[in-house]
Amino acid sequence: MGSAIIKGVLSAQSSDGNIKVYAYDKDTAKVDALAEIGVTKCADEAEVVKNCKYVLLAVKPQGIDAALEAIAPYVSDKTVIISIAAGISEEYIKKMTISSAKVVLVMPNTPLLLGEGASALAKAEPTTDEEFEFVKGIFASSGAAEVVPIDKMKEIIAINGSSPAFIYLFAKGFTEYAKSVGIDGDAAQRLFAQSLIGSAKMITDSGYTVDELIKMVSSPGGTTLAGLDEFYKGDLTGVVGKACESCTRRAYELSR
Repeated sequence: MGSAIIKGVLSAQSSDGNIKVYAYDKDTAKVDALAEIGVTKCADEAEVVKNCKYVLLAVKPQGIDAALEAIAPYVSDKTVIISIAAGISEEYIKKMTISSAKVVLVMPNTPLLLGEGASALAKAEPTTDEEFEFVKGIFASSGAAEVVPIDKMKEIIAINGSSPAFIYLFAKGFTEYAKSVGIDGDAAQRLFAQSLIGSAKMITDSGYTVDELIKMVSSPGGTTLAGLDEFYKGDLTGVVGKACESCTRRAYELSR
């Protein structure tokens, strides 16, 4: 994820000679690959912080303590810490570094790897609006970026962070049905994937509400309504709500 974000920065800011990117990872192969596209390789986390105003912590929650302990002695009032670790609060980051730390929390998702990410962002004081807009621009370079209240960063995880997995499971049901009735699974997967892409564009670009879009596909007495009836019987929207609630509950359990 960190490599994808860096590539997005370099692509979006290629015309700005003032943008320099420094990186460190215990997996030296990852940093070597980034060095080939213009990233300066660092020996450790401290070297990154010494050279950068904006410090991206592209680590999982399990690795956040080690990362924060490594950078804490070098964080100043000018440093902007960007964290993509799920469940890690701005208070915890300040506690582990300095109380006046500038923090931006981000929940991206894996489609960012293809430049089609959906990232939710929130800023903590005393981060300035200008600094926050810079960070937002980084993630917007690899997809959509939306601002949410900082006290909803755990709730948003289900909406864009975890939802790709939920969508993949939904897709699996359709492709498995296709194979069960003798349709080539790869062909069905391509058709369903394109249906997802097209449906998403209808949601964002058509001007119709989701309820209106459902109605547009549903002819009275037709095949779509017959299928929808099964989803309604199974309370699909209720199941989705329960999945989101469970996801959020786990985020609070993991939070620090």
